Amino acid sequence: MAKVCSITGKKPLVGNNVSHANNRSKRRQNPNLQTKRIWLEDEKRWIKMRISTKAIKTLDKKGLKALV
Repeated sequence: MAKVCSITGKKPLVGNNVSHANNRSKRRQNPNLQTKRIWLEDEKRWIKMRISTKAIKTLDKKGLKALV
């Protein structure tokens, strides 16, 4: 399963772990994705979406129609 938010499109970032001796090794910073059930009023059904916590906050404030 891809680690991508279905609303905002946030993806993992790639960078380096840097030690005290300045040794570098690759690392990934994954977005904080959560599974959320969302009620679609038009279709009278629930859908499951894998979205970031930032998208959940925006969804609660503006609603699904404003985001999609």
